[in-house]
Order: sequence, then structure tokens, then C-alpha cells
Amino acid sequence: MTAPAPPVTLAAQAGTGGILLWVVLPYVALAVFVLGHVWRYRYDKFGWTTRSSQLYERRLLRIGSPLFHFGILVVLLGHVGGLVIPKSWTEAAGIGEDAYHAGAVVLGTVAGIATLGGLAILVYRRRTVGPVFSATTRNDKAMYLSLTLTVVLGLSATVAANAVGGGYDYRETISPWFRAVLLLQPDPDRMTGAPVLFQLHAISAMLLFAAWPFTRLVHMLTAPLGYLTRPYIVYRSRDARLGARAPRRGWERVG
Repeated sequence: MTAPAPPVTLAAQAGTGGILLWVVLPYVALAVFVLGHVWRYRYDKFGWTTRSSQLYERRLLRIGSPLFHFGILVVLLGHVGGLVIPKSWTEAAGIGEDAYHAGAVVLGTVAGIATLGGLAILVYRRRTVGPVFSATTRNDKAMYLSLTLTVVLGLSATVAANAVGGGYDYRETISPWFRAVLLLQPDPDRMTGAPVLFQLHAISAMLLFAAWPFTRLVHMLTAPLGYLTRPYIVYRSRDARLGARAPRRGWERVG
């Protein structure tokens, strides 16, 4: 009986390339993500916006935006649960590996397809609706490309490892590597044995997070809490006779 072939990877061991990819790049991306948001909030506070295009077109937006946002929210929660929570914790809670794996694959695949479908609708809308396309900057195009690449690689890695391959337990390699980076104890050897699609997905995600502070994605970190305490805005109707007669000197009654 022959042993299964090892997965295709970017590097067989953590040499210089492995250290650059799995030690240097994560900390550079993390530093740019944090400091970039601080810089953006301090020097470009008025640019901290989604630049909403709802005024130009609503039909496609009503379909694509909820589909994308709900899908990406489930994807992010799944990544947090899979990368941050150790495998031993879920097993101690009574969730076996088979049950966790099946739930993660089904939910992750559905959420990934929803995210990709919503993103496709939003990109189609930006390309085909004239005013929306005119309001799309080069920065937006690069952001959409990077976001699409990251989602496609993540979905492809999940499908290739589980639907085509014999399955891959990323909580034995990628999750410990991620937690080690957060604990300032990087272990690049954990990632060098991961399949190439998972490695490419991780690299694209790090590059996306590095670019995040300089795109419209900053709105994700914004909550409209000020609306709860701001005073009411008073609107007054315009006098239809305004401009038809010369204004009188002194005060005039209002109402």
C-alpha cells in the first residue's frame, strides 16, 4: 500500500522564501492595516466613506449588496472561528472533527458562493450602469480585483481539498500558524506544508488587508453611533413669494 502523495506547496521547507512569506509578510500587512487606518482617520476623515452610488441605481444594488454583505459576514465569522479557536476547544465542547468539518465545508461553501455571486452582481452593476461606472476609480477597480481573487482562491481551496481531494484539516497547520503570529511566536514551518491553494489564499488575504485602509473598505470599521445622539435637523419650507417682492427692513414673523 503506497502512501498518499504530499500536497503541492510553494516551499518544501521554511527557508528564506518561507520566512518572507509566513513571518515577514504577515507582520508587514498587520502593521500597514493598523497604522494605515490611523493615518486615514487622521488625515482623510472626509474620505472615510463608501461613496454610495445608490442614487444612481437601486435594482441591482438591492440584490447584490445584501447577498455580498451577508455572505462575507458568514465567511469572516467562519475564519475567526476556524483560525482563532483551537481544535481542542471544539472537541472539549462535544463537537467532533467529522461534525465540525462537515458544517464548516457546507456553510463555508454556501457563504463563499453567496459572496462571489453578490460581488459579481456589484461588479456587473459598476460596469454597465453609466453614472456608477463614471464614479468608479482605479482604486475601486484594484480593490474589487483583489477582493475577488481572495474569495475565489478561498472557495477553490475548500472545493479542491474536500470535494475533489480527500479533505484537508487546516486546523492542524494554518490555524496554529495564525495564532503563533498573533502571539509573536511565528512558526513558518506550519504553513510550508499546506496545499498551494491555501497558501495562495493566505497571501492574497494578507495583501488585501494591507491595502484595506486605503480603499472604500474602511467603512467596515465604522458604526453610525453619532446618529443616536445628534440633534434633530429642522427643515423649513421656502416662501413661494420669496424673490417676488422687495424684502422689508426689520424683523418678520415666522410661522
